[in-house]
This record gives sequence, structure tokens and C-alpha cells, in this order.
Amino acid sequence: MLPTLADVLRLDAVRRGEPRIIAGADHLDARVRWVHSAEVTDIAHLLRGGELVLTTGIALPDDPARLRTYVAELADVGVSGLIVELGRKYARELPDAFIAAAEEHGLPLIAWARETPFVDVTEAVHAQIIDAQLAELRASAKLHEVFTQLSVDGAPPAEVVRQVAGLAGHPAVLENLAHQVLAAEMAGSDPAELLTGWEIRSRAVSPEERTAYDESSRWLITVVGARGEDWGRLIITSMDPPSPRDVVLVERAATTLALGRLLDRHAESLERQAHGSIINGILAHAYADPQEAAARARALGVPLTGRRLLGIVVLPRASARPSPPPALGLKDDDATSTDSIADLAEATAAACREANLPALVGTLDESSPQARVGVLASLPSRAVEDDVLCEVARRLRAHHCGTATGGRTTDPGGRTVRPRGGAEAFVMAVGSTVESVRDVRRSFLEAEQVADVAAERTDGRLFYRLPDLRLRGLLHLLRDDARLQTFTERELGPLLTYDAQRGSDLVHVLDLYLGSGRNKVLTAQRAHLSRPALYERLRRIERVLAVDLEDVESCASLHVALLALDAVRKDHT
Repeated sequence: MLPTLADVLRLDAVRRGEPRIIAGADHLDARVRWVHSAEVTDIAHLLRGGELVLTTGIALPDDPARLRTYVAELADVGVSGLIVELGRKYARELPDAFIAAAEEHGLPLIAWARETPFVDVTEAVHAQIIDAQLAELRASAKLHEVFTQLSVDGAPPAEVVRQVAGLAGHPAVLENLAHQVLAAEMAGSDPAELLTGWEIRSRAVSPEERTAYDESSRWLITVVGARGEDWGRLIITSMDPPSPRDVVLVERAATTLALGRLLDRHAESLERQAHGSIINGILAHAYADPQEAAARARALGVPLTGRRLLGIVVLPRASARPSPPPALGLKDDDATSTDSIADLAEATAAACREANLPALVGTLDESSPQARVGVLASLPSRAVEDDVLCEVARRLRAHHCGTATGGRTTDPGGRTVRPRGGAEAFVMAVGSTVESVRDVRRSFLEAEQVADVAAERTDGRLFYRLPDLRLRGLLHLLRDDARLQTFTERELGPLLTYDAQRGSDLVHVLDLYLGSGRNKVLTAQRAHLSRPALYERLRRIERVLAVDLEDVESCASLHVALLALDAVRKDHT
């Protein structure tokens, strides 16, 4: 941090001249970037701003107008201050025009009563500036070391946020685009005070720059994202205007968070890695020719050509919802650990082998909390699809919960028993059957949609298909997608802000109205409102959102946004 003019005036080399502030006393917080001595009047065009100018005034003009021009030019270029040594040009006082011009332009003007070696002042100030710059370099190096190590270690977001709070000395919060807290570190502050009403307060702070300081909230904010897709914001709260080090800190941390979302941190067997690489390559369209994927799979003993292909997703039920962030004092669910997913992948591969089902088995979304097992099953033309899937599911339950005997789980006496954990242990979701590698991605997308919805069901079924899915389930699956959150904010943001500022319930009324099939009589009953009161609220909603509630497409869009908002909020309660 560069010294201020006030800091410079406290230096011994400066105080020996008995400095007296003549004008601009309220601008002593200006930063001093350099010290420059000059005895000419046309010096401004040689300066870049931030300089403290020293002069004896010997060459300054006597004409008041030219003095005012001299001061104006220095102020325009952004010098931090002007010190004039008395005794040569000016005996005891500076001219009134000189002082008036400095006051007018807010330029600190200081007079030295005694002769002072300019070189002593220059050396003292420059030493302080260089010390400050070295301190900044050391701090930057420290930040680089800390966050590089966090990236190498694959630190979770909660640990990154904890480091930010520790280095900044202020609370730090990581939120998503729906203003829901993903991780927070209090730095000694009261959690209830910081996080209560967070969504409302965060909505009110929307700087235009990617990294900015908001004076009203005292928040330093930066956007978090990579590859052109932003997914959250990192915020340091309760701080005064940030130093350059603080800006480097928050931006470096945001980069670490973005990288952490991209990097692979899961360890699997070589076979699972090979299988997973092919599946993920197909899903990401990494193969220009689908036959390349088929050739790679065939080399691993899984034929994909001339077969019926199925995308299958298997995940532990406990991982259906992300665990609350450890930074809030909550413990991660063991079911979502790397070992759990790796074990489930190995068990799934074993079940497929025992059921004589050729299949690629690997991990999907390995670097995210929603990691799951993906299976690309290759069925012979004569195989009965449901029979094969039931056999695989039974074998997987046996591997997960008990002893496999002909596809059944038995006790020591040979009697069939319900496996420990049973249907609650995991979810097996199946996509549509496709005939070529080109369509495998569609089958997997369907399976993923089914998996997250079925994870909340406990009806004991061996596997689930797409007909179990409805719109709410689809929105639940997409709840962490930045595009869905952006859509929700665009559709409902003004109304949410209106309610937050006025304590009204227009979002609730809109939800009741659309949920009632736009039946105003039924809506009034459910909202416990008179019809005139309901009509007035609906008109107000139309004004705030600038929509026509008689337009079917507008209402459909708003209804989807409300369902998405509900999915996001439920996920973070």
C-alpha cells in the first residue's frame, strides 16, 4: 500500500522543514507514488499523477492568473501534493491567488518554514514506497503459494473460503447465481447476523464489473466461473475500501474455486478409468466419429455395433442432495465420498459381469458432489431387456448388502431375505434404448433425470425409467445449472426484490394464481383475499414484471420460473 500524504508529513526528513498545511487539508489521504522536485512552471505534462512535487518557487510567476494556471495543471494531472520551501521566492507567506487556486482544485499545498534538503525527503519517501511495494510483492507471493497448494491438493470450496477469510481477516461467502450460500467462513463474526436474510441483501448488490467493491454494503465481490460459464460469486464482507492485495486475494481465490470445479480428484481403478473415459467422451462429443468410441469399447471387450444400447445411472440415495458446506459447521455425508462412488462403480461392474451383460462402467461428473456411476449397457438382440436389468439390479444389491446366490440374497439358512439397506441403498435409473452410439447421450440424459427424481422415492423398485419423471423433477435436476438460475432471476427477480423491499407477498400470490390454473375465484379463496384485493395484486404483479397475465406463454414461463425457484430454495434449506 503506497503511503498517503499524511504519512509523508510524519517523516523526520519532512518534519525538519516545519511543514504547515496552507490549503487542501481534507485531501491528505492522497497516495504518494513518487517525489519530484521541479523549479519550472510547465512541469505538469511530464508527470503521470500521484507525485509529491517539491519546489522553492524561485521560477514561479508573479502574475496571479499564471499562478492559478500552474496549480490547475498540477491538479488536473493528479499530483498528490505540492510543498513550497519559503525563503527564496516567498519570504514568509504564499500569495493569496496561489492559496485560493489550491483550495479551489483540492490540491494539498504545504509550506516549509525552514530550508530542507530535497534529497533527504526524496530518499525517505522513496524508501517507504519501495518498502510498501516489497510488502505487496511478498503478500502476492504468499497468496500465490497458498492458492497454488490448494489447487494441487484439490481442496474443497469450503477450505478455499476458509483461507480467504483467514487471509483477509473478514467473513467470506461463496454463493451461487440464485444468491444461495454454498460455503461461508465467519472469521469471528456471528453466523446468524451474517447469513440471516442473505438472499435479500445479496440481490441488492449487483456491480457491473467482475470484481468490484460496493461501498454501501462494504462487500468486495468477484464472479466465479471458468470457460465462459459463471456459476457463483465470492464475497468478502464487512471491509473498508480494499487494498490491491485484497483484490488479488479474492480474484486468486475465485480462480482456485473455478479450477477446483474442473479438476479430476477421484481415484479409480485403471479399468474404471478406461471405461469412464469412453463414456464421458461420448457424452461430451469428444469423438468426431462415433466408430472411434465403438472401436475403443470393443478393445475393452464391450461391443457397441449392432447392439441395443442403454444409458444407466447408479448413485447412492444419500448423494441425491449435496451435503451442506462444512464451513457452516455441518459434516459431509460419507455416502458422497470418493471411496463410496468408486466402490459402487466396482460393485456395478461386478454385477454386470455376473449377469453376463457387456457394459462400460465408469464415473460421471467425477469432480462434482453429484458424482455417480454411469453404465453403457450393450444388449444382444435376443435379450429380454427388463429381465437383464432386474438381474443386474439384484446382483448389485447383493454386492452392496449381502451374499449373492443365484441373484438372490440369502441368510445362512438359505432363506431369501431383504438385503441390508435394500432399495434405500442406491438408485438405478435407465434411459431409453437406442440403436447407435450417436444416440447414447440422449439415453444417458434421460437416465440422469430419472435418477435424481427417483432418489427421493422408497417404493423398493429395482430400477426406474423416464415415465417416473415430471417437470418438478427435471427442474430439481437442473437446480444448480447457472442457466436455469439466470432464467429464474430474469423472470422473477424484480418481483422478488419488490417483495423483499416492501414486505409484500406478490410472489406467493402469483404462485397461487398459476397453481390454480389462473382461476381467480379459487386463487382468492386459497390466498384468503377478497376478489378486488386479488385483482389489485395481480395488476401490481403485471406492472412490476411488465407482463400480461392473460398471455398463456408468459404465464407458462413464470410458472416454470416459480417451480425452479422452489427447487433451488428447497435444495439450500
